[in-house]
Amino acid sequence: MSSAEVKRKTDIKVTIDGVEYSTTYGKTILEVARENGIYIPTMCYLTKVEPIASCRMCVVEVEGVDGMILSCQEKAVDGAVITTKNEALDKERQNIMKLYDVNHPLECGVCDKSGECDLQNKTLEFGVDQQNFTAKDMHRPVQNWGFISYDPSLCILCEKCVRVCNEIVGSEQLQISPGGYKSTIINTKPDSDCVSCGECMAVCPVGALVSTDFKYTANAWEMNKIPSSCALCSSGCQMYYEVKPESIENPKEKIYRVTNNYEFSSLCGAGRFGFDYENNNAKKDINRFNEAVDAFKVADVIKFSSYITNEEALLLSRIAKAVNAKLECPQAYGFSNFLKAYQSVSGKSLWGATQKTLSESDVVITIGTRVKDDAPMVKNHIAMAVKRNKGQVIYMHPIEDNEIKNLVTQYVKYEAGSEEGVMAMLLEFLLRDAELPSEIKDYIDELDIGYLSGESSVSEEELDKMKLAFWKRKKFTLVVGSDVFNHSRVENIAKMVALIEKYSNFEILVIPPHGNSLGVSLICDLAENVEGCSVGYNVNADFTLSALGNGDLDMPALNQQEGTITTIDKKVIPLNVALPYDGYILNDIANALGVGSRYTIDFTKELPTNKGFKAVEFDSLESDRFSANGEDLRGYNLEIKSFESKVELEEPEELPSFDGVVVYCVNPAHNPNAFTNKAKLTAMEPKLKGSNQFAVASKLADGDRVEFDLNGKKVTRVFSIDTSLKGTIALNPTFDLGLSEFEVSSYRFLKVNISKVGARDE
Repeated sequence: MSSAEVKRKTDIKVTIDGVEYSTTYGKTILEVARENGIYIPTMCYLTKVEPIASCRMCVVEVEGVDGMILSCQEKAVDGAVITTKNEALDKERQNIMKLYDVNHPLECGVCDKSGECDLQNKTLEFGVDQQNFTAKDMHRPVQNWGFISYDPSLCILCEKCVRVCNEIVGSEQLQISPGGYKSTIINTKPDSDCVSCGECMAVCPVGALVSTDFKYTANAWEMNKIPSSCALCSSGCQMYYEVKPESIENPKEKIYRVTNNYEFSSLCGAGRFGFDYENNNAKKDINRFNEAVDAFKVADVIKFSSYITNEEALLLSRIAKAVNAKLECPQAYGFSNFLKAYQSVSGKSLWGATQKTLSESDVVITIGTRVKDDAPMVKNHIAMAVKRNKGQVIYMHPIEDNEIKNLVTQYVKYEAGSEEGVMAMLLEFLLRDAELPSEIKDYIDELDIGYLSGESSVSEEELDKMKLAFWKRKKFTLVVGSDVFNHSRVENIAKMVALIEKYSNFEILVIPPHGNSLGVSLICDLAENVEGCSVGYNVNADFTLSALGNGDLDMPALNQQEGTITTIDKKVIPLNVALPYDGYILNDIANALGVGSRYTIDFTKELPTNKGFKAVEFDSLESDRFSANGEDLRGYNLEIKSFESKVELEEPEELPSFDGVVVYCVNPAHNPNAFTNKAKLTAMEPKLKGSNQFAVASKLADGDRVEFDLNGKKVTRVFSIDTSLKGTIALNPTFDLGLSEFEVSSYRFLKVNISKVGARDE
């Protein structure tokens, strides 16, 4: 079929309220209306999920069709003549609102949704000034779900919360308990922390689902909404900080809550609830400032964490050049090496997949990541692939994750430390039928698959089983995570990943670790283990600058700064200041050293264009813009650069053995680092969590206090048995280590000697 014939089949014209519009076949009437700025009222519709069709507010009339039809699910067809508003449609919508308003409690004066409530707004919009319907009132007590409270008496059963919980988050935790007028939403896993994501609360159009902590503390119209982006992981989700003065007596501004443009975007629990990590106690002490400047002047190495902006990374790079120091970023160093090796073979600067293309995949393979905790938004997009496309998910990791078991088609367990061997097996498996250059084919033919299989515990039969997932599938994505980046063989693994992308039908999605590691890796030339005098930026050093408020000189946290970060989707997006900051900033030190500017954001346009950044002013970047149908228009996309590629692969090394007691350093999704552990809602007690099998092997009991060495630092933990875990590897958090957490850069599986230092808690 010619391109002209395809165009004729897909391009259509429709008339809406007397005006003709061009569009493409496959879009619903509601989508066509929205993309042309035509308002059709909805109550249950949510752009990011499949049409729910429960409210009937979106009814329209189509010429030649009897009765009213639902525009949210009806496809627009060529030549359709559509009416979106007339007296009959208004009457229908008014009656729908009357039914919604039946016995809805008159709590607007104290309801947290008042002022931004769809029910309130549409009751006024459709002139519901009297009620013709009645229903017997019922006692429906408020339920506390931890982070979230549910008031069934306010619930209108629009199903938005159920849909996002199932289609977006993939947890399948919320369901409708049917019963006519007695119907309600039920939480099927009340003991789970899954509702800590807050996605259900965000989409609720009324006050049925609200933040337990925020309830009754402020009115929506009192707060100033500051658009920004979440910098806690590489997804960079859109968000609003909602702030106002704490009180008349204390006029200092406070973040009361975080919200988002829920129609198109999502937030995880860390972004939504772990927002109050600002540095409150900073003051300008000129003596300390001068000490900081002097420390930089004699520094041999500047150490920093990747929870910084692109502009700060550029400033540190220029400061290092000015004082002839090296740069160390333990969190990003391994990833930077991965990226360079990937580029050398792929011939391009960045991977091809995005979170959106991941959500459209038919087959997803993940390796090297406990994805629910490492990257909650990546996990959400995997859930979308499963729910919408019946996607097949192969989850490869030494530890099975029971929390995402409902999304996983095939779990493939490999031994800790064997990522290089497993990637080599994947390389052979995925490219065995591909047309390859002779040197690559020879390399693959010489791989000792039997040895790799035996040492990694991944059988060839398991790989062959994957073929069933590939049957009649078209879109494939390989997701690569943090366990790979600090592996001793990271460069060789990266080259294999690049070959898989280059010669198979798999797209690659790489999850940058720890906030802005991608931006840091593109901007900074990083070294490792440099001896001599050190200055630390959110990392312990001889002289330490700290946004956590416990160093030699205070620095602002990321919710107190303007600047940009670089995301997993290769976008550069802006952060805005949510709260004031009274201390010095990095740009002040840079000015004292002769390399600063008037404002930190003056450096936005100076980010390196040879690495894909654009010479654009900070103030020209959009902070919260989406298209009518959900395209993210914030910031800009990095330009993908081309390189001369060469293939220099090494044979996989002998796979290491992780016998004995092994811990896996990973933080829970809603408390990913030392900053969120400072926040009121997400702070938690660090516990070493292991299975019954681990407890027996380690001779531990639930509640025992233990101690072990973690990269040269003694840590104390309470041991807790987690019945959802299997095997002999325990989960160890690092969020309580403060600045020391950002020094940790070793491979995340560690052999340790655990000593019992306290009896079981009584």
